[in-house]
Amino acid sequence: MNQTQRIEFFSRLQAANPHPTTELEYGSTFQLLIAVILSAQATDKGVNLATRQLFKDAPDAATMAALEVKGLVPYVKTIGLYPTKSKNVIATCQILRDNYGGEVPEDRDALEALPGVGRKTANVVLNTAFGHPTMAVDTHIFRVSNRTGLAPGKTPLAVEQKLLKAVPPEFLHDAHHWLILLGRYICKARKPECERCPVVDLCRAPEAKAALKKLSARQ
Repeated sequence: MNQTQRIEFFSRLQAANPHPTTELEYGSTFQLLIAVILSAQATDKGVNLATRQLFKDAPDAATMAALEVKGLVPYVKTIGLYPTKSKNVIATCQILRDNYGGEVPEDRDALEALPGVGRKTANVVLNTAFGHPTMAVDTHIFRVSNRTGLAPGKTPLAVEQKLLKAVPPEFLHDAHHWLILLGRYICKARKPECERCPVVDLCRAPEAKAALKKLSARQ
């Protein structure tokens, strides 16, 4: 995919959704961080169901740390991997409370030093909360980038680095959200819905070419 095609690719996604954002529900940067930690290998819908009451009862780092693991578990036990996530969340809350005055640091190294926070989580927080032009490559973005030919790579880090170079600067801030939503609702893993994809003619996947033939036959 060349630069002209990439500009067209993101122009169409922008036209369809001018102000994309995460589907996780949160009321502060702290709550966003916790929601993203909990969302690993879980759906945003499932995380939202768990965090609605949690964030009402423990809206900040100090009150959540005070729950301790045994107090947090009842809120998040419906989320996959909740035993490990609960330990990480409480440990992170304690660090934020003790070292950062309860605030989430706007620094990649500081974020990645928090329990349960890896590069992807740090990228989400830096992008969504602080406006950094980062690219958090999850399974959806990895799939879309490789399938469409936008930024193919063998690892999430390789795809991230290619996307940071390939995405036109004017689209970089929101690109992460557009690609996730495209992968979640249209460019699905098993049955991509190419016939309703806004960028199907720019995609190099065999499924896209087949969809274009069907669309042409109907016209």
